[in-house]
Amino acid sequence: MKIEEQITVAALAAVKELYGTEVPEKMIQLQKTRSDFEGNLTLVTFPLLKTSHKKPEDTAQDLGEYLKKNCKAVADFNVVKGFLNLVIAQAAWTGLLNDINADEKFGEKRVTDESPLVMIEYSSPNTNKPLHLGHVRNNLLGWSLAQIMEANGNKVVKTNIVNDRGIHICKSMLAWQKWGNGITPEQAGKKGDHLIGDFYVLFDKHYKEECKQLQEQYEKEGMTADEAKEKAEHEAPLIKEAHDMLVKWEANDPEIRALWEKMNNWVYAGFDETYKAMGVGFDKIYYESSTYLAGKKKVEEGLAKGLFIRKEDNSVWADLTNEGLDQKLLLRKDGTSVYMTQDIGTAEMRFNDYPIDKMIYVVGNEQNYHFQVLSILLDRLGFKWGKDLVHFSYGMVELPNGKMKSREGTVVDADDLVVSMIENAKSLSEDKVNKLEGITEEEKNEIARIVGMGALKYFILKVDARKNMLFNPEESIDFNGNTGPFIQYTYARIRSILRKAEAQNITLPASLNDDAPLNEKEIALIQKLNDFGAAVAQAGIDYSPSGIANYCYELTKEFNQFYHDYSILNADTEAEKITRLMIAKNVAKVIKNGMALLGIEVPERM
Repeated sequence: MKIEEQITVAALAAVKELYGTEVPEKMIQLQKTRSDFEGNLTLVTFPLLKTSHKKPEDTAQDLGEYLKKNCKAVADFNVVKGFLNLVIAQAAWTGLLNDINADEKFGEKRVTDESPLVMIEYSSPNTNKPLHLGHVRNNLLGWSLAQIMEANGNKVVKTNIVNDRGIHICKSMLAWQKWGNGITPEQAGKKGDHLIGDFYVLFDKHYKEECKQLQEQYEKEGMTADEAKEKAEHEAPLIKEAHDMLVKWEANDPEIRALWEKMNNWVYAGFDETYKAMGVGFDKIYYESSTYLAGKKKVEEGLAKGLFIRKEDNSVWADLTNEGLDQKLLLRKDGTSVYMTQDIGTAEMRFNDYPIDKMIYVVGNEQNYHFQVLSILLDRLGFKWGKDLVHFSYGMVELPNGKMKSREGTVVDADDLVVSMIENAKSLSEDKVNKLEGITEEEKNEIARIVGMGALKYFILKVDARKNMLFNPEESIDFNGNTGPFIQYTYARIRSILRKAEAQNITLPASLNDDAPLNEKEIALIQKLNDFGAAVAQAGIDYSPSGIANYCYELTKEFNQFYHDYSILNADTEAEKITRLMIAKNVAKVIKNGMALLGIEVPERM
């Protein structure tokens, strides 16, 4: 039983024996003792005063005397006003360390057949361009959130919805038809998503030229600049051709569909490479080319049940005025769908595929209103999780100077960012890696990949997702401070210590004796290790990868301070050496497990 649990059980018994009343467990409030007071845990007595009918100091004194006498975990106590500061017995700390050591997944809950199923949607790319910096934040948040929810005992399904239809897709297709000369990604020496993105940019270039010429013509004919601009944008031959292509696509034209499928497959192959480099993936991928039809059907069903209204122009709307919102378009007058319709269709397909208990959408904060409406509509349509769907809303991520290679000039390409981070890691860690004996070039490259990606992921995930952020590549890869490489380097250092101990034929026992020596900093480290479970639980409640990142940093910082003050392998006694190695081993374990919840690997050597 954990120390907090032992004290809670004993405190409940104390209240019953001392004051003749049973109180609920929530009345026993324990927290870490402030650093300026003696003790490890503090029991707050104020909730118990109505039961004790005594002053806070007297209540604390009563409870302290009882716990010291009847709870093995309590060695001593002191009272400060209404706060009972408890000094935990050394044997309790040793027992706690033994419990932590015995559990490879300490702090995480096991997934069972009865666990609720949480579905998490993230990524949501368009097939007309490669992934960019915004997608990087989205994917890293989504993947980490999935690991955190699973660590909290949930079954998790990671899912993606790909925007693979619409006018933007037709623009790339048309440009490839006109100016591609049949080129393939292999012939171009490019990833498929980059090749298609180039044609999307090319379409835009030629389209703007046509608009400019037409606008000048219309202005000469007497139109105002605004009128001429608007007409030119609708009358430009290229946009008309793209719309014609979209009509053919919706009519299942075999030639257009074949081209669409071929070009999308190029993009998917490119996406897969980027996802692999980022270390993310999905259990199920949905495509809007399928879900929009399901959405239209679901809206028609809702219309028949009187849940929606059809207006005179044949368009279908949801009236949300009773919910304090406005009316929301679901089907245009020509019967075509909008994004909301597609999301309803996707929800229908997912609900048929999985027994979803909770649905989490990882989407930027510009879509807050969209998901507020979607929640109401899904609930109205009978989805049991609709009312409680979670929109994991995150802010924008930008570079401080924008100076990183970008193919489109306005966004930072995800592949360029990954390559740049790994190259930076390789150059900055060259001196450290070269000091490692017998390391191959392949191993150097692997360390650089782990460090570079760790720097990128940690820097993005340590920030509260709700906030906009600046991603600074130079700051992220620093080996000091609150960075991924700092934590990774500490892990590698501990692993080096453990290898040296093994080389000296030091074998760690399965558990320490109750009288194993412990100083204050070692106790603080054990207490910090014990906090991991609470950090995991809180991250699950708050949907907050940053909570895990900050815990890993605090644990790393505390270990480094301990390591600075005390030798491990050159400890004064054998018992101290074994105790410190046991602590170090478990610090490394928790760092590794905590970083894994962020999707970050840790190198054995560095």
